[in-house]
Amino acid sequence: MIINLCFHGIGSIDHEREPGESRYWVTEDSFLRILDEVTEHPQVRLSFDDGNRSDVVVALPALRERALRASFFALAGRLDDCASLSPSDLRELRAAGMTIGSHGWTHVPWRGLDDDDARRELIDARSVLMEASAGAIQDAALPLGRYDRGVLGRLEQAGYRTVYTSDRFPARSDSWLQARYSVTAGDTVASIRSVLAAHPGVRDARNVLASAVKRLR
Repeated sequence: MIINLCFHGIGSIDHEREPGESRYWVTEDSFLRILDEVTEHPQVRLSFDDGNRSDVVVALPALRERALRASFFALAGRLDDCASLSPSDLRELRAAGMTIGSHGWTHVPWRGLDDDDARRELIDARSVLMEASAGAIQDAALPLGRYDRGVLGRLEQAGYRTVYTSDRFPARSDSWLQARYSVTAGDTVASIRSVLAAHPGVRDARNVLASAVKRLR
């Protein structure tokens, strides 16, 4: 089993693009301390959602220093936003050995989309990100962690290799659907250490059940 840790923003957020976004920003000091902890746990995989520019300004140098790799899920609709990853940033991340994936176009949940909006979020966004990053986009991360059977069917039909959720339980390394733990502003090295060291428990079992319900509804 592996543990997927997901970061969003690092540092301080100037303004929230959506309510509650600041909850998913961690201080640079906390981020670096958590990375140091992660180096002791080879079963951990790292990812970054939302395509904030802190991914390349803060995260990339820290990952390089610790010889760590990560996946970065960018938003096609924010490539020209100065607070977000640009095409040159995506190419820099890819050149450093990082994986680039799709988080869609506008950071909206993919549940309940009509066919045109679903094409934009799942297909057109991937094409734009492929061109911007000069490479293949094989993985997707679900915006806001929301999904159902219809969303998964569309992603499978679109040919994504791996799909990442926010379901908070350990995952099998070869699973198409990968559960992740989102790191929040309230997390510390101690709280992350407990996630990495703990055996599956009641809370994990509840999250596994919730994931099963999402896949069936």
